[in-house]
Amino acid sequence: MNTMEFQPKSNLDAEVMIPGSKSCSARALVMAGLTKGKSVLRELADCDDTDRMLDGLKSLGVDWKRDGNSLYVESEGLKKPGAPLNLGNSGTAIRFLTAACISLKGKVQLDGNERMRQRPISDLTEALKHWGMKCETTSGCPPVDLESTGAFGGTARVSGDVSSQFLSGLLMVAPLATSDCQIIMVSELVSKPYVSMTVKMMAERGVNIVAEGYRSFTVPASQSYTPGDYAIEADASGASYFLAAAAIAGGRVRVTNLGTKTVQGDARFIEVLGQMGCEIELNPDYLEVRGTGTLKGIDIDLNAMPDMAQTLAVTALFAEGPTTIRNVANLRVKETDRITATATEVRKLGATVEEAEDALRITPGPLQGAAIDTYDDHRMAMSFAMAGLRIPGVIINDPECVSKTFPDFFDRFAAL
Repeated sequence: MNTMEFQPKSNLDAEVMIPGSKSCSARALVMAGLTKGKSVLRELADCDDTDRMLDGLKSLGVDWKRDGNSLYVESEGLKKPGAPLNLGNSGTAIRFLTAACISLKGKVQLDGNERMRQRPISDLTEALKHWGMKCETTSGCPPVDLESTGAFGGTARVSGDVSSQFLSGLLMVAPLATSDCQIIMVSELVSKPYVSMTVKMMAERGVNIVAEGYRSFTVPASQSYTPGDYAIEADASGASYFLAAAAIAGGRVRVTNLGTKTVQGDARFIEVLGQMGCEIELNPDYLEVRGTGTLKGIDIDLNAMPDMAQTLAVTALFAEGPTTIRNVANLRVKETDRITATATEVRKLGATVEEAEDALRITPGPLQGAAIDTYDDHRMAMSFAMAGLRIPGVIINDPECVSKTFPDFFDRFAAL
């Protein structure tokens, strides 16, 4: 088993550039695949999740080629694949492509690895049935067997308490419908900023959506995406680890290619660090955190940005008083059960953790080094690397799992 050990650092003074957003890249790829014509995607995220999406699109008849950090895409719409799509453990790819495939004529099977076959997708497949699709799953999880005529529309109802990606997938394919689409939410929606990201990116490509809050979305039929040259933002989720590093180790860290103009909700994590006592600077062109030497525990609802829960949990180890992270039940169906995994590993480092179905409460204690298991979850590895900035003897097991979203994370982290 490969491992990586860290040496503590203090008083950081760094400026960091972050690679392209995985979330924006995934949406841009799906929209390019559904666009008739040629598109160029600049600064596309270079990671396993992107590769899974690209492989899926190629199987669906989309031509693309890379040139450095640019991707040139040519599509005439999705075509029936010659074999099942295996999308590994990319929840984003299987959810978005399942929805996108209703635009083609024929049968498609979408599958993944062992963990993917434990991740629920029935909220999406049931919604697609409302649009006339034939969708079958194994106990509500992949593989998904889909049959489409290419004609769809009308009213679909979908639950949003497991993943907002179900709604985003429906929205992205809706412009290609043969009759107007209405999507009605039947539960509270998690991760709302990700849906706002989807809607904004669709609007940039010429698609009109009428939204009533986050309760109902109407997409007129027979629209089309506009081919063009589109830039991908820096990844706000990836930036969080570097911003939190300043909070933990002290000093200053500036992310130079991400600012207040971003469409990504996770960029607001910097405000959470401000609540904990850091000095923060928000600029249209950069985000900066300066550690003050004192962090205080907070009580916070992270439903809008659940991917920040692990980053906050590790930061909380160095705060005065407990930190409570609430309303994040959907973390249990991510790459791993992130609530239990985070609680287990934080305890190894010396904290007391109370675990609820949808929450964690972390009370700092005398800290100690430990070997941290990563559960084949990229965010476990990146979050717990931060603990090594202050605690001697922190070892990350299987650090290669960061390749899912941020392959050169540890090189950039070591350069702080």
